[in-house]
Amino acid sequence: MAITVNIYYTGKNGSARQFAREMTDTGVVGRIRQEEGNLRYEYFLPMDDPETVLLIDSWTGQAAIDTHHASPMMAEITALREKYDLHMKVERYRTDEEGAPGDEAFIRR
Repeated sequence: MAITVNIYYTGKNGSARQFAREMTDTGVVGRIRQEEGNLRYEYFLPMDDPETVLLIDSWTGQAAIDTHHASPMMAEITALREKYDLHMKVERYRTDEEGAPGDEAFIRR
């Protein structure tokens, strides 16, 4: 069962967007995407909040997340979060393998 973690990074004066840009430009994002068990690592910008960046971070399971958290790369990420003085709100979701009856009527593929 996949686990998806939504992390809302919030700062001031565009610092959350600068953080996401530096994470991407320095190759940290690319390295995370190459880690075993990573399914998705993407930043999104909320339309109504220019001081927040949403990270959607998906993994094959808790063991993959634990390995990522134990990696030296976490020190780089933590240093960048401190550099940009970001605050975080975190949501965790598990993949619903079965789906809910009736949802297909509302999904356009």
